[in-house]
Amino acid sequence: MASAVTLGRLGRGARRGPGGPFGRRGRLSATALGGAALAALFAFPLLALVVRAFANAWRAPALLPQEYGTRGLKVAFSGRALEAFGNSLAVGVGVTLAALVIGWPAARVLGERRLRRPGLVFLCLAMPLLVPSYATGTGLTEWFLRLNLADTLPGLGLAHLVVVLPYCVVVLLSGFGPRVAELEEMGRTMGLGPLARFRLVTLPAVGPTLAAAAFLGFLVSWSEYGSSLAVGGGRPMLPVVLLPFVRNDPQVAAALALLFLAPAIAALVVTTRAARSPL
Repeated sequence: MASAVTLGRLGRGARRGPGGPFGRRGRLSATALGGAALAALFAFPLLALVVRAFANAWRAPALLPQEYGTRGLKVAFSGRALEAFGNSLAVGVGVTLAALVIGWPAARVLGERRLRRPGLVFLCLAMPLLVPSYATGTGLTEWFLRLNLADTLPGLGLAHLVVVLPYCVVVLLSGFGPRVAELEEMGRTMGLGPLARFRLVTLPAVGPTLAAAAFLGFLVSWSEYGSSLAVGGGRPMLPVVLLPFVRNDPQVAAALALLFLAPAIAALVVTTRAARSPL
């Protein structure tokens, strides 16, 4: 009987103690295991993509390619594909910066609820997202042909801005509110001028939201296919160049997909660091 009581107490102590299977360490181990499983779930398709990019011949049902080579990488890093990469990167960065500059005042007004009836503004923001981007791009092309903006980087930037701007505004407005206004009022009370308040108060307070909006805006522009095809048919963009290879040449498509993935991962790393560190 005493042995049973002793074992029961030891069992309760093991469950409650930090080293028990159900204690803190047990929970941490379970969390780490779940995180590793989730990472493996996302990493496995990417690993298959890397193998496919180097597979000159990979016939089913073989688990590994029968022949390896670098033909896909040579196509991805030369000629039209490399030009498309540069065009997409330039347009993505430029459109993201423009969307943040234009969307900042709009997001501030909406976030601080200065408008009595903001529903109309949200409707106007959402309208470009309700229509396929190719249809929007086709409509813009009719005007861009008359303004000599078709097949140009500025024309592509304007077409992407129509889609990117609503996302940036919606994300940015969540960073503004009474808290930011109170912090700015405290800075004004302490004698800070407008520029000093913006640099020392507003930017640090809205910094994480600003980083998230920049990341989302860049991803939307970077992956935009419909308007790129409609407006910039003569100007290669990476999504437009990538798509035909998906069916015709999987090896080149895999290499282009890795090239497509690289800036997105870099933007994620930069955004994470910007959100964690004070501005």
